[in-house]
Amino acid sequence: MIVFEPMKIERIELHRVQLPLVRPFRTSSAYRTHIEHILVRLMDADGAEGWGEIATAVDPFYNSETTETAWHMAHDFLGPMVVGQVWETIGEFRNLYGRVKGNRFAKSGMEMAAWDFIGRKRGQSLSKMLGGTRTELEVGVSLGIEADLGALLFEVEKYVAEGYRRVKLKIAPGWDLVPVTAVRSKFPDLPLQVDANSAYSLADVDHLQRLDEFQLLLIEQPLADDDIVDHAWLQQRLRTPICLDESLHHVGDVRKALEMQSCRVVNIKVSRVGGILESKAVHDYCLGRQIPVWCGGMHEFGLGRAANLAIASLEGFVLPGDTSGSDKYWKQDLIDPPVRVSHGLAQVPVGPGLGVNLRMDRIEAGRRGFAVIDGRQK
Repeated sequence: MIVFEPMKIERIELHRVQLPLVRPFRTSSAYRTHIEHILVRLMDADGAEGWGEIATAVDPFYNSETTETAWHMAHDFLGPMVVGQVWETIGEFRNLYGRVKGNRFAKSGMEMAAWDFIGRKRGQSLSKMLGGTRTELEVGVSLGIEADLGALLFEVEKYVAEGYRRVKLKIAPGWDLVPVTAVRSKFPDLPLQVDANSAYSLADVDHLQRLDEFQLLLIEQPLADDDIVDHAWLQQRLRTPICLDESLHHVGDVRKALEMQSCRVVNIKVSRVGGILESKAVHDYCLGRQIPVWCGGMHEFGLGRAANLAIASLEGFVLPGDTSGSDKYWKQDLIDPPVRVSHGLAQVPVGPGLGVNLRMDRIEAGRRGFAVIDGRQK
């Protein structure tokens, strides 16, 4: 248990910020040209602050939360439950809104801001507070569904040339064996994995078995987002490890999935499991069972990307994560300097808290909504 001096947040700001993607990103369930997330700013009476990012999508196609529902939860429930209350540990901070069911993305952004707040006050990086063991990380890249094979191969070649250590391809019925064959043929030694985002069913088992030919690192979330049972049946029929993402909401889900042998790899997304503390719990459990984990992403701005790098510095993250450089997504990130990847490696932030410098002018330029929750008005 990590214990700090008593804290009390007196003001919370919510900034709804939109940035255009460098190029559109398509999955089996969604198409994105812009990303719109909510930044959470916690402040005490002395002006100390901490920032977090609620990394929801604007649509309910990855999970049931959206930017709109997260704004409602943060503004009308989580924020008012936190502001003006005294807490000493991250666990106590989470308990302030513990009555709220689900809404893990919204909770994650609020908790991230608390970690940043504490780290800044103590002069410690998030990685150090978590017990991170590395200062630089191997990084992978996630590529969406493209209009044609030529465009896909161009993107793969570009990122391989930049030194990225692993490539993930989004797949869907009608866009799976052909692109995987093309990439594997051109890059026979490339660490390669695929992500279906729940696009298949058990009726596709014969088709999915053909992916075993390509020496993939893993097949991510082939079946339904709320399923563990059918994934266990499918994993018995595949040589390639299944990795679960959408199905795992907390360490309890992970325990059940591993007990049922529903997967052999776990994707840890800070937002999906409700925060950094739960992410560490999932990591610790998998480490104890010698299950490899890696850090997934939700198109985070530099703020949330820094949190991902910090959690991925823990020893159990043995596979390259989706912690690509800022330039893959944004012409101009909200942090300066941006997250950079060199020769396939990203540096873990070492500054206090999340260890990044936010540009308020860029936040204001992209802002689509703003609200204040002030404890002094209670």
